[in-house]
Order: sequence, then C-alpha cells, then structure tokens
Amino acid sequence: MKKNDIKKESLPPIEVIDLFCGIGGLSFGMKSRGFNILAGYDLDATCRYAYETNNNAKFIYKDIKTVSPDEIRTAYGKGSIRVLAGCAPCQPFSSYAFKNKKKDPNKYDLLYEFGRIVKGIHPDIVTMENVAQILSFKEKPVLTDFENLLKNEGYHVWVRPVYCPDYGIPQTRKRLVLLASRLGDIELIKPTHKPNEYKTVKETIGDLPEIKAGETDKNDPLHRAKALSSLNLERLHHTPYGGSWKDWPEYLRLRCHKTDRGRSFGSVYGRMVWEKPAPTMTTQCTGLGNGRFGHPTQDRAISIREAALIQTFPKTYKFFADEEYVAITKASRYIGNAVPPRLGEVIAESILTHITANKLEL
Repeated sequence: MKKNDIKKESLPPIEVIDLFCGIGGLSFGMKSRGFNILAGYDLDATCRYAYETNNNAKFIYKDIKTVSPDEIRTAYGKGSIRVLAGCAPCQPFSSYAFKNKKKDPNKYDLLYEFGRIVKGIHPDIVTMENVAQILSFKEKPVLTDFENLLKNEGYHVWVRPVYCPDYGIPQTRKRLVLLASRLGDIELIKPTHKPNEYKTVKETIGDLPEIKAGETDKNDPLHRAKALSSLNLERLHHTPYGGSWKDWPEYLRLRCHKTDRGRSFGSVYGRMVWEKPAPTMTTQCTGLGNGRFGHPTQDRAISIREAALIQTFPKTYKFFADEEYVAITKASRYIGNAVPPRLGEVIAESILTHITANKLEL
C-alpha cells in the first residue's frame, strides 16, 4: 500500500491539549488541519474569549505548576492519538532578556513543568515552540534537560531552529521547533517556499485601505494605527522607503541615537519594504520606535490588523468580544506573543505525515 492510499479519515482521532496557549495561534493552526483541540491552559485570563471562540475548545485559567498529570490524562479520549503542545513563555530566553539583568528566574522553570507533565502522562506526541535563542541560553541547560527527559522516556526527538519565511510566513521570524514521538522518528516537513517564493509585505497587507496615524478604518476596527506626535510625523516624513532614523536630518535624531549603543539599532523607526517579508512581530510591533514597524509608504506604524495578518491570523479570527474599544497595546501583546497559526499548520502537517508513515509500517 502506498502512502497516498491512506486517508486522514482512516486515522484515529488526533486530540490536542495546548499548554501556555495564549489566544490560540498554535491550536488554531492545528485545528485547521483536522486536529481535535480539547483545551488550552494559560495564566492570562483575558485570552479566554479569543481561545474559546476560534478553537471551539475549553480555556482553563490555571498555573501550570498546579496542573496534575492526571487532570490532563483523563481529558483525552480512549483510542485517540494524544498530542501535548506548548510554548513556554519565551521572555527569559529572548534577545531582550539577554541584555536585561532583571529577569524572572521563575519563568526558567516552566519548561521543567512541561517536562513533569510529559513524564506523568506519556502523550504519544509532544511539540514545543520557543525562541531560537534558547539554544544558546547558558544560565540553565533548560532545553538540553527537556530533550534528555524526553529521550529517557522513550521519545524520538527532533529539534531545530526554523526560518518562518521557508513555510509561507511573511516575517523574518526564526523560532525553535521541537517534535517528539513515542511512535518512531519524527521531523518537520520540508520547507514549502523557496527564497524567491517568500510571502512579502505587499502580498500580506498591500490591499488594506489607507489610513493615517491615529485613524481607524470604518469597516475594520482592528485596522487602527497608533497616533503620532507632530515630531514623529515629521521624522516619518523624512524617512525614505526602506529607510530609518539614520536618514533623518541631525536635528530630528534622538539623543540615544548618538551613542555607540544607539547607533547599533539601525532599524528603529524604520519602514518596511513591500518586496520582502516583514521583520519579526513582537509585543510592541504597532509602535514606531520599537523596530522596523513603519508602514512602507504611509506615515504611520502598522495597524493591529496588519500585525495580525503578518502573524498569519486570518481576518475572520476574533480577538475580542468588542473590537471597537480594545487598546492597541493590549492587542499588540496578544498578537506578538502568539504562535503564527501557519506554523501550527506546519507542525500539524508534520505530525500527520509522521502518523501516516508509522501506520504504514505496522
């Protein structure tokens, strides 16, 4: 029998519990590939609406340190393929955290808590997504310890940094993806896009209506851009296509840009370009001074909707019960913290390929 002869309908149900689920980007991507999302756990209660509305799954407001393996084990159905997914908060391992001496040591332990639950329930498949910097994190060998735990529990482990444009995600995001299975060898599917096929800013947000700084599109409350001071509007006026603060007249430059450290942040206040993927979306991606988050041609930072589309959230995704009055800062935090749904799709496709291959070998 050939691989293509096995249909997805002939597989057992694939059930997912998502730890550190946030607003549900990872769950949504996996759901779009036919996985049954059972529940998501998170310590941010405000994510409940988005998670439950878009994933048709229960949101459980709970600290992972208080979650017992029995609680999760009994949630899975009999005869299902059990997937435990998660994205432990990445702030301790991010580039910013490496420079920030006031780190939260408790967040280092969240991956160990993830491991505790894996050891307690032995799901068939485990997947984890995090920042690529965790590979070089030296304060604690958290990733190595997690890998060793999985291997000691009988899992085959694949873990590598993934360049998101290779999979149709229109931003230069690099993320670490881990896949582990008790069924056999597992790996991420091959890249779906070559460099000349990368999704661009133009393809992603180029058809949205033009708005000014501080304005909201009358037909889309999330297509809203932050207001800018007259000084920052003048700075943007002097920022050419693809340029940054380095192109400003001297009198417009900030004091910090004149220091050695400040000069190294050349993309700050910069404009994106249409022909390439966007930079990595962060929790501050709608703020002009937080990176290259200026619109390519309009004198403003990108809108909430543009950030969401760059993160591959569809326009149908519901972030808030009432989108008219949501704060831009809050929306940016949700979107920047999320796993891009497209990456969730890629992970799900990889799991399907793995399950199908192992079924053929039985």
